[in-house]
Amino acid sequence: MKIKKCNIEDIVKAGEFYDIVVKHLDDTINYPKWVYKVYPSEDSVREKQQEGCQFVCIDEGKIVGAFVLNDDPDGAYENAVWSKALARGEYMVCHTLATAPDQQGKGLGKQLVEFCISYAKEQGFQGIRLDVVPDNIPARRLYEKCGFNYVGDVDLERDIEEIPMFSMYELNF
Repeated sequence: MKIKKCNIEDIVKAGEFYDIVVKHLDDTINYPKWVYKVYPSEDSVREKQQEGCQFVCIDEGKIVGAFVLNDDPDGAYENAVWSKALARGEYMVCHTLATAPDQQGKGLGKQLVEFCISYAKEQGFQGIRLDVVPDNIPARRLYEKCGFNYVGDVDLERDIEEIPMFSMYELNF
């Protein structure tokens, strides 16, 4: 298994990976409230790959996990009450972390989060912050198991009617 930055050749397969994940969520419980073929999608993967922050996890030639890791909170993170004052650029943000439906419950999500933590430390950041849809219990459990602390629910001013508030998490180094 290898976790790496998504390259141009991975974009279509990464988009298909997210389509499979979102379709599975739609057929079961769509905890993150992602929208099939809209977000995350091949277009969002292409954008984040060009920015150098889309990652994929490949096992036996197949994408089994993906996430975005950058320093862009994509919303009003300043609305949260963080335990440590960090300016933008001093922390990384994890977005759209997903594992293949057939890999769920096998520890892959934990491996992806641990990679994010190691990567952020290696890059000299002082922590990782992220937001989760409040009802996304599986994601909340994963991040808490990996040492993240819940700091409250806030309006990130993203103007997403279905998600007026987000649960905020931090891990400081």
